[in-house]
Amino acid sequence: MSEQSDMAKVEELAGKVIGDVAGALSLYMAYLGDQTGVFEALDEMGRVSVAELAEHTGMNEKYLHQWLGSVSAAGYVNFHREDETFSISPEQALIFSREGQPACMQGFIQAVVSQYESHEKAVKTFKSGKGRPWSDQSECCFCGTDRFFRPGYAANLTSEWIPALDGVEEKLKAGAKIADIGCGHGSSAILMAQAYPKSTVHGYDFHEPSIEEAKRKAKAAGVDNVQFEVASAQDYPGEDYDFACIFDALHDMGDPVGASRHIRETLKDDGTFMLVEPMAGDSMAENMHPLGQIFYAFSTTVCTPASLAQDVGLGLGAQAGQQRLTEVLEEAGFQKVRRASETPTNMVLEVTG
Repeated sequence: MSEQSDMAKVEELAGKVIGDVAGALSLYMAYLGDQTGVFEALDEMGRVSVAELAEHTGMNEKYLHQWLGSVSAAGYVNFHREDETFSISPEQALIFSREGQPACMQGFIQAVVSQYESHEKAVKTFKSGKGRPWSDQSECCFCGTDRFFRPGYAANLTSEWIPALDGVEEKLKAGAKIADIGCGHGSSAILMAQAYPKSTVHGYDFHEPSIEEAKRKAKAAGVDNVQFEVASAQDYPGEDYDFACIFDALHDMGDPVGASRHIRETLKDDGTFMLVEPMAGDSMAENMHPLGQIFYAFSTTVCTPASLAQDVGLGLGAQAGQQRLTEVLEEAGFQKVRRASETPTNMVLEVTG
């Protein structure tokens, strides 16, 4: 069956694809500039010529010329036509070079690059319908994920999210027992240990290399009220926790109901579970926007394969939405779920009962 194509629509879509290709390559160039320190050099030096930047960085002037052309066309760096120099504005610097700032996007970019790095495995997994364990992702994915989420946690965790929970902040200040499940590289656990020195934080993750990295980071941060241990969400040790939390990880778990049930069983009767998940509406129609596009993409190659590689393999996906998450939590035995706080990228659920 042949169909008559609307060439105006074809041209419109082709134009969008060209824009998407430009964006994809701009992220790649941004990654190069991050990993080689060129953005940092531009932030430090101010307005410079290609030759001056090459001398300062010790890099090949010909490469820098091409790179600067790309990132300037993208609007990531400023090109001054009158004397063919380049500069980076304070706003551009916040996005591309100032590590640890909530606006810095390099962790997000690194996570994107990680998916292209392992594209052959992604194609095989997608075609097979089978799972792909978290441990099979590239190291770049682990680092990028932690790097992206860390500034947001630093900006919101102890100043906005925990204070929004009923009575939790007071407990943590007085001294409480905390479980951070699926803690990854330990950024959230270390932040809580620093903010609440009278409390003890127990970080658990089933990925041993991440736990080793978390231990290194805790040592570097000089905190001694945090402990890290390899364990799954369904069987981590201990009991009588005052506070338990999962940050952007429940949807990656094969058995989120079992994990939530274990959390309920290990919490004190008056304990609180804080669940932080990607922002999402309750239907696909509500997620038809750029952020939904991004989260669905990562869910296709990272989150859902990780879940399908584990027991049960529920495959919630990164855009599950509060309604579906509430169903999971209620099936685990919790009675009350409330949205306590939110950011453009995350929802924070208070889970009790």
